[in-house]
Amino acid sequence: MKRPVTTLFMLMSVDGKISTGATDNLDVDKDFPKIDGVKEGLNQYYEIEQTTDLWSFNTGRVQEKMGVNEKPLPSKTPVSFVLLDNTHLNENGVKYFCAKSKEFVLLTSNKNHCAFNVKEENLHIFYKENFSLEEALEYLYSLGCERLTVQSGGTVNSLFLRKKLFDFVDIIVAPVLIGGKDTVTLIDGKSLTSETELSGLGVLKLIDCKVLKDSYLRLRYEVVK
Repeated sequence: MKRPVTTLFMLMSVDGKISTGATDNLDVDKDFPKIDGVKEGLNQYYEIEQTTDLWSFNTGRVQEKMGVNEKPLPSKTPVSFVLLDNTHLNENGVKYFCAKSKEFVLLTSNKNHCAFNVKEENLHIFYKENFSLEEALEYLYSLGCERLTVQSGGTVNSLFLRKKLFDFVDIIVAPVLIGGKDTVTLIDGKSLTSETELSGLGVLKLIDCKVLKDSYLRLRYEVVK
């Protein structure tokens, strides 16, 4: 299968949480800047984020939380954005990413998605009723995407993991413990329930460990199995 080289790039707490709570109004991007002892080093994550791949994968649900459905249209960037979405984006949200992206790719299994009403030259829609992440990555490769940074939620991250579609993991660890069994973690989705499923584990080789300022860490791994 010809597909992009993928890197999972995320900001998480020491206990692996990528959100500050179990509801959509709690979010690390919104909440970490308010927390003494965490906010001081947060800029390092955003600086590193600017150096990631020029193709970026996310979800409509995450972007809805970020308010793109109501935001004014932004200026063009050199980044091509890929969003997996069925119902969370409205037409403004789609147009927002068309305005922001070099190329904007929407992945969906919803034949009635509002993106079909948007006519922009840089909009590409990959629609399959029976959605396949492998086929979607092949489609991205056909558009010229050779390297892809994944910054989606724990459930979608688990799909990449179980399908063995991660090549690298690049994690910024913030000096905080969040807790909560219903709070989203780096990898959620269905848990393993038997020894026969252990082949679905992601086995990693550490390729770099860097201590950042203000007790932050950057951990970089290659997925070897």
